[in-house]
Amino acid sequence: MPNLTNLDDQNKVSSQPLNLKTKLTYGVGEMSNEVPGSILVFFLLFFLTNRAGLNPGLAGSVLLVAKIWDAINDPLVGWLSDRTASRWGRRYPWMLAGAIPLGICFCLLWWVPPFTNQGLLFGYYVAIAILFYTALTAVAVPYTTLSAELTQTYDERTVLASFKAVFSIASSILALVVAQIILGTVADPKQQYLVLGAIAGIVACCAAFICIWGTRPRFMSIQLERQASIQAPVLNLFQQFKVALSNRPFLFVAGIYLASWLGVQVTAAMLPYYIVNWMGLPEKHFTQMALTVQGTAFVMMIFWSILGQRIGKQAVYCWGVPLTLVAQLSLFLLQPGQVTLMYAGGVLAGSGLAVAYLVPWSLLPDVVDLDELNTGQRREGVFFGMVVQLQKVALALAIFLVGKILDASGFIAANADQAVPVQPESALWAIRWLIGPVPSVVLIVGWLLAYFYPITRQVHGEILLKLNQRRQS
Repeated sequence: MPNLTNLDDQNKVSSQPLNLKTKLTYGVGEMSNEVPGSILVFFLLFFLTNRAGLNPGLAGSVLLVAKIWDAINDPLVGWLSDRTASRWGRRYPWMLAGAIPLGICFCLLWWVPPFTNQGLLFGYYVAIAILFYTALTAVAVPYTTLSAELTQTYDERTVLASFKAVFSIASSILALVVAQIILGTVADPKQQYLVLGAIAGIVACCAAFICIWGTRPRFMSIQLERQASIQAPVLNLFQQFKVALSNRPFLFVAGIYLASWLGVQVTAAMLPYYIVNWMGLPEKHFTQMALTVQGTAFVMMIFWSILGQRIGKQAVYCWGVPLTLVAQLSLFLLQPGQVTLMYAGGVLAGSGLAVAYLVPWSLLPDVVDLDELNTGQRREGVFFGMVVQLQKVALALAIFLVGKILDASGFIAANADQAVPVQPESALWAIRWLIGPVPSVVLIVGWLLAYFYPITRQVHGEILLKLNQRRQS
């Protein structure tokens, strides 16, 4: 336990406002998750069906099968990181161990092996996906817990979540710009995505190291302060899950997050099919449309962040989501040739999408504070591990459902050497429903959960007051 003099010094440091270095390098850490994540959600299913030649049903199952392992892996890493003791703290050893494997496995996910057998192709991509998600968990779960450990105030957490959200959208834009350049300059269709995967893997690896370097001083000062008043976790993993699931506000946040990302990622997974097969446009319009959505979200993030500090996080979410709902309805109704209206819908969708990046992550640290008040323990790893798992589940479910529905609708797959096939009417209707009405229903569920979320600014202030009184005593 640190002595009183050291504690006084650390309290002076940790009570100071977050400095720019901490906020920026924390935001950079999001690139380790979002750069590969954006490429996955926008390109993976299309790559598997139209470049690797995998059946849509099998392609949609690739990530879902990997989730069987991830269902254990995510919360396990969160729980283990809560219990890790090292001179680097609880979180950073995991990030250091996972960074390089993350980059290598992501690159291998975009290689087309010389197999013609569907079973062998499916087995290869499942195996690489499992290895990739294991490495991603080692980086992403400890990283996400840092938002609860770098500051303790309601508004600073909104600011920190804003930096995370800004870098999340900026990472997606970067990934799409790089994809646009590579797809336009690399002539061999089989090598395009491999080059993209290699570049994205290097960026993700470097981002993790930069985050560790920049945030560790602040992290260590906060942890030294808390060690004087917080006992080490004594519950086993199952018991900690039980406590987490009994936390009612956490269930609200988990539902908001799952609904937000499932709705958004179904739309993202369908976008290339919508552009190429329904609108009849070249593939370059896909990346341009995605950049329109993400660029608008990036600009709107500043507006929503400022407004959130005035009216609250839940209110911002309830204001933003309806914009995305209107955009999804417009995409469903559009006909081939209405390109200008399509891009206008992208601007509207991006305006609402920004709140899905911002709000759920800014709510979660408040839930951790409530858990500490109720139990006397800090379990960021358990709560954040479960939400990171939800993010991956949302991506896997989105790709699985899209793949299965496309398969059932009669969608015709093709490899890189074949011309784009003419799709049957049933497949075109499936594409339209999956770009609009289906994800809209999921987003409405998230909107209702946000409306009734119980931890307001006033409630959180009362939680912090009680925690401070306990720590001082």
